[in-house]
Formats: sequence, C-alpha cells, structure tokens
Amino acid sequence: MTTTATTRIKQNEKKAEKVPQGATVNIPPRRLDFEFDETTAKRYFYADDPFLSAFWITLSTLFPEGEDFFVQAVRHYRKEITDPTLKAQVAGFIGQEAMHSKEHEAWNELGQKFGYPTEKLDKTLGKLLGAVKKYTPKIFQLSATVSLEHYTAIIAEQLLRDESHRELADPETLKLWLWHALEENEHKTVAYDVYEKVSGNYLLRAGTMIPVTVIFFAVIGAFQAQMLASDGKLLDLRNNWKGVKFLFGGKGLFTQLWPQYLDFFKPGFHPSQHDTDALLDEWRERLFGADGMLTEQHEQASQKKKKKLH
Repeated sequence: MTTTATTRIKQNEKKAEKVPQGATVNIPPRRLDFEFDETTAKRYFYADDPFLSAFWITLSTLFPEGEDFFVQAVRHYRKEITDPTLKAQVAGFIGQEAMHSKEHEAWNELGQKFGYPTEKLDKTLGKLLGAVKKYTPKIFQLSATVSLEHYTAIIAEQLLRDESHRELADPETLKLWLWHALEENEHKTVAYDVYEKVSGNYLLRAGTMIPVTVIFFAVIGAFQAQMLASDGKLLDLRNNWKGVKFLFGGKGLFTQLWPQYLDFFKPGFHPSQHDTDALLDEWRERLFGADGMLTEQHEQASQKKKKKLH
C-alpha cells in the first residue's frame, strides 16, 4: 500500500541506518521487516472480537502519517539542540519512528486485504495533518507531538505491564505491538525534552493537550465506525457496546490510564516520572535477548539490509 508518508518514511529509514547514535543512549532503531499473510493471519486477533480487533487496526492506521508528523515536528528544531546526549536521543527517536511507520504500513496492508479501509483512512489522516502543518505554528506542532507521545507512552506501558491484556491478543500479531510498545517507552522523553529546550511554555503544553485529546478520540471514533461498517459490524450494537465498556468502562483499558494522563497537566511533570527503566530492561531481554522472541527476526532483517547496501 502506497501512502503519502511512504517516501518520507524511506528517507528516515536510510538516515536511521546511517546514523546509529540512538544506540548509544538506549534508543536503537531496530529493523524487523514484519510480513503478514492474509491466508494465515487471524482476522479477529484480539479477544476473537470484531470491535476490539477493529479498534487496534484503527490505531494502526494513525501511525504512518502520525509518526511522520512527529518526526517532522522534532526535526524542525534539531539544529537548536546542542546537548550531545539529546542530539543522540533525537537521532534515535527519528530512527525508531521511521521503523514504526514502515512496520505498521505492512500491517495496514493486511487490514486492506481483509477489507478494512486502511488506505483510505491513512490518506484522510494525511490531509488532516497536512492542514495542521500548513496552518499552525511549528511550536504548536511540537507541543501536539509531546501530547500524543504521552498517549502512546502510557498505552504502551500498559501493554507491557498487563499480562491479562497481552493474553487476549494473537501471539504473532502481538509481537508487532510489543516491539512498538518497547520503543515508545525508550524514546518517551525525547520530544518533551526538545520542547523544554526550545520553549518550555507550560500553558502551551497543557493547553495543547485538551484539543489534541478531543481530536484524537474524534478521529478514532470516526475511523472505528468506518472499520466496523466495512466489516458489516456497525449495527452489532450489543457487541459494540461491550467493546466500548471494555475500553472506557469502570475498569476499562483507557479508564485505567486516567491518572497517568492527568499527570501531564502538572507544571513539574516529566515523562521519566513514570519509571519504566526496569520494565524496559525486562522487555529488551524478552524480545531481543539471547533467546528473545524477535532476536532471530531482527538479525535476519539487519543482514538483509546490509546486503542491499553493499
């Protein structure tokens, strides 16, 4: 599937290969080359449920264009960063986000083959973010990136911490999300620290989160409805309501994140206050250690890329 972000994603991939500074600050861009086969992949991969599976595909459609937006927002201020550690972290951030966009494009292609309108929704989001880039100041775009990176970090942390959450997902598809979750928490401070260096305006940061939250869930709601309609499940009101409660009910996945979300509005907040160091060490070993579930795949993808370069 060709999307409006594809060209920039490939450019970012090349830069990630050439500039491995991120590895020196524990933000290494990891190539995995996920491949998904519609003849063997599970359509309802999460809890065998049409609504919840469509929800995760909806989230995935946000990543190619969304993470390209993040990269451009941070890269705009790259020349203003003089601290060598933060410069290396920015390089790692750009490299990881490029890989995330690439791998989610592959999964979104699978969704397209299943009949979901992933390509159409990707283009719709591209137009929306294009308008944001055209009509808003660069510092607002960076502040919006900081807000959305907070969302991705706390959602990712939940997936890594909550075994019952992971048990509902198909093991093969789960690998993509675990890798993404690990790297989102590896670079969760980068956009924030760049923002603090170039602005640090609390009112802008906190104020941006409010419209970003509204737009984020409005887009998810609209995209989710189109996903369900394409699957003939839009009017399955009983199951859809069950899915909404699973996400937003009293003990729903998003409801559980409410305290972490509100932390963002504290004047002295920093993403590192959500301590994930031990969690990340655990998951680096589980995914990429000697017997890691993605170690062999990562090595094969890296070797394949080296052969192409030579």
